[in-house]
Amino acid sequence: MSRAMRCQSCLPWGSWAQLHRSLSRAGGTRGVYVCAASVPGTAGSCFLRKILCTSSISLSRGYVGYQGGSQENSVQPSSSRHSLSQLRNVVSSDAIKKHQKSLSAWFSHQPNEERQFGPSFSLDAVHVDPVIRESSLEEILKPSPDLTIQNQLQQPCRQAISLHNLFDVDACGRQVKNVVLYGTVGTGKSTLIKKMVVDWCHGRLPLFELVIPFSCEDLSHSHAPVSLRRLITKKYQHLREVVPVLGTSNLKVLFILNGLERLNLDFRLAGTELCCDTSEPVPPSAIVVNLLRKYLLPEASIIVTTRPSAVRRIPGKYVGRYAEICGFSDTNLQKLYFQMRLSQPGCTGEGSRDRSSAEQENLVEMLSRNLERHDQITAACFLPSYCWLVCTTLHFLYFTRTVPPSQTLTGIYTSFLRLNFSGEVLDSTDPTNISMMKYVAKTVGKLAYEGVMSRKTCFSEDDLQQCFEVEMKTESELNLLEVFRSDVFRFFLSPCVQPGKEHTFVFTIPAMQEYLAALYVVLGEKKTLAQRVGKELSEVIGKVSEDVAVVVNIISKVLPLRFLPVLFNLLKIFPRYFSRLSGKERDAIAHTMAEELFKEEDYYNDDVLDQINSSILGVEGPMRHPDEAPDDEVFELFPIFMGGILSRRNRAILEQLGCSIKNLAAFEIAKAMKKTVIRKSRKGLPPSELMDYLFFLHEFQNERFTAEAVRSLRAVNLAFVKMTPLKCSVLASVMSATCHEVEELNLTSCNLDSSSLRTLFPVLLRCKALHLQLNSLGSDACKEIRDLLLHDKCVVSSLRLANNPVGEQGAQFLAEALAGNRSLTHLSLLHTGLGDGGAEAIARHLAQNQHLQELNLGYNSLTDAAALSVVEVAKKHETLDKVHLYFNDISEDGKRALHSLRMDRDGVRALVFLTAGTDVSDYWSHILSVVQRNLPFWDRERVRQHLALLLQDLESSRSQTANPWRKAKFLRVESEVKKMLGKLQDGTL
Repeated sequence: MSRAMRCQSCLPWGSWAQLHRSLSRAGGTRGVYVCAASVPGTAGSCFLRKILCTSSISLSRGYVGYQGGSQENSVQPSSSRHSLSQLRNVVSSDAIKKHQKSLSAWFSHQPNEERQFGPSFSLDAVHVDPVIRESSLEEILKPSPDLTIQNQLQQPCRQAISLHNLFDVDACGRQVKNVVLYGTVGTGKSTLIKKMVVDWCHGRLPLFELVIPFSCEDLSHSHAPVSLRRLITKKYQHLREVVPVLGTSNLKVLFILNGLERLNLDFRLAGTELCCDTSEPVPPSAIVVNLLRKYLLPEASIIVTTRPSAVRRIPGKYVGRYAEICGFSDTNLQKLYFQMRLSQPGCTGEGSRDRSSAEQENLVEMLSRNLERHDQITAACFLPSYCWLVCTTLHFLYFTRTVPPSQTLTGIYTSFLRLNFSGEVLDSTDPTNISMMKYVAKTVGKLAYEGVMSRKTCFSEDDLQQCFEVEMKTESELNLLEVFRSDVFRFFLSPCVQPGKEHTFVFTIPAMQEYLAALYVVLGEKKTLAQRVGKELSEVIGKVSEDVAVVVNIISKVLPLRFLPVLFNLLKIFPRYFSRLSGKERDAIAHTMAEELFKEEDYYNDDVLDQINSSILGVEGPMRHPDEAPDDEVFELFPIFMGGILSRRNRAILEQLGCSIKNLAAFEIAKAMKKTVIRKSRKGLPPSELMDYLFFLHEFQNERFTAEAVRSLRAVNLAFVKMTPLKCSVLASVMSATCHEVEELNLTSCNLDSSSLRTLFPVLLRCKALHLQLNSLGSDACKEIRDLLLHDKCVVSSLRLANNPVGEQGAQFLAEALAGNRSLTHLSLLHTGLGDGGAEAIARHLAQNQHLQELNLGYNSLTDAAALSVVEVAKKHETLDKVHLYFNDISEDGKRALHSLRMDRDGVRALVFLTAGTDVSDYWSHILSVVQRNLPFWDRERVRQHLALLLQDLESSRSQTANPWRKAKFLRVESEVKKMLGKLQDGTL
């Protein structure tokens, strides 16, 4: 009978609705405390394997024979008293202390991903105490009740049991010796085991005097006979003194078997012989079976971790207690984890400690409010693994000051999957040995891709059947699907919490749908039937043609038959034809990437980094009414993940997961992308889309491609994009691919500060026109700008700093920059709070400048003395011919003095009013347009007063001229000013 038919714990065939109910129950089991640590729930499995699999356990036959010799058998106690004395000596010896020290060092160590995507924390520093739910085999097998996530969020756990009480007596008063601890992928089995070992090493698990952990994956790789004594001492050399008395003393020993699903165990006597001798060499699986049978070391305690599908591999009569690791069913536990993780010292990296602390508190507060809304993220964070992903993503978004090549969003998701799956096969009993991640890419990836193409995130039962069941043809495929539904399904898909959609599924984290869709496409799983058949046929004929080639070469030397080479070439046509089709497939991938990257309907959305931020922290403001139509779904991460997956580092990690992307395929896709992606980018993109494009280039990690793409960007407009430290780092990293000059860089209203300018310094050096308006740049930032302008490689010719709080101190730095700069021709300091002191500082250094042509000091509260001092220096300047002084506190005397300036005589023109003597100024439209553009950022009452003064000046000048043409011009300008005053008073401007 097949496993799919006999495994009652699996869901009935085709019943995705019952799976929905199962997820609801498991997602919010009545737990109060849940296991979590600084790495994903099962992230420790990879690390456990590295530690416990340091060497193969296969031994040479000669050495096995030695293990069965008299040397081990000679250790026998002479009496009970002697045994107890020997036990006390062993327990108090240094052997176990050294073992504890060694285990503590191994299991306290964090994997590379933990150190790479944020500061490394110990288990004691960031750990929420786990609560485990006591279960039973009957409960595992019975159908799940119809519960929803909302009903379980605060539901208490009636069968909670602590880690230290797993081996207490059961309900019948019997001492528990064997414990099966099970949980789906991502619930934290391996992290719990790591914490348990560390607790024992630090004396917090006094029930056991010796703990011996083993990785079942390590044991599964060897079939050579080995004794239990040799197996222990090979892994833990410090226990050589302890091993001889394991079976002859009352030493309280705990064996930990992590990942039992990796082993194929046979508890039949015909399949696994009985063995009670710790020195007898037997296959490793036989050791495990006899330990669980209590035939080998019957007094030893054993804890086994496994996935739900493998729970029945151990007969129930050998299990004293079943325990299930639950998720974060209480939002308070999620808040506690996030509070501990995001508030750790060093989490924010460099920068002001007070500012970083405030930012940390703000992040935790926003995240807590989003969790309290019972949003979809609350359902996602039932799994401790996703809590780690949320914290890692927030660290990437908020605390990344510089971006090393290895640190990408795609890299975070790829590493997250490696931490949770790391090369695991879906079912160790299946002959195909398909990797779990490969199976996910083929099935869940297909669902994700079809959702992206149809712009939907909620999936019905019919959608799941179409993706998972339609192509089921063999018994093996059916068995794999049952294992997947039992162990992995809830890791990627969870019931929707939106009202009216409770019977649909969504991806646990929205971005995961786009990642898996991208993986599905890049792996080439999106093929037609003809493409699949053609590929297989091409490979077969290709191999045959190689054999035929040898025969043809031999025959052609003996018989001069001219048709043989022709026949040989005909055989080669078929593989060549399908290799061309393969090239077409690469073109299709590149075309899909370009089409999704430059969708015009997504042009005016937020950039993808802001979208991710909103999906985690929520959107501040009133909540949407349930009857209100939802916004269209946006999938702008999909093409970015496609590019990120093609990077060399991510391909290497995916190779470990069983998802191979060849170098040639990546090269051909990149080559095809040059025809599509770069060409479309030259058409000009809105700021948010341009930021997405730059982020795509960063994720792609292809220097040659990025260099060619950046060279086509002569103007970079990122106005009104909130440039976080991460975005600044991405911009600097991408633009550093080439050294070409940038015609224009627009960073208007981008929330820049002095640290942002330091990050962007290499890019700013190469920009001819630099727009930095509306960025709250103070004196510290002006110091950075001074260093920029004084740099010998600076090419900045136009610098706009309007509407920044430069102040007098900042003006002093800018004045120093003017004195030594050789490239700047246009400088705008409109509305920068210079005052007379700042203007005079600029006037003192202006004489040393030889290239400036235009200087804007408008709206800076300048009086007559400061304005005239600037103009006097400008009159002597070789190139400066235009000074903007409008909207300053200039008196009538100052007005007359500035009116008297003549370009042909004084060499400078001062733009103060809309008039020029008895005529309208040539720059009246420019001045009014400047006012209109900046009105939202200026004091409206002060602007109204200045406009009234300008109107009086226009009326006065009009009365002094008799020229009807000039009067008409005055009336036109007066009309424009009156319209502006009217709109200003009505509040419509």
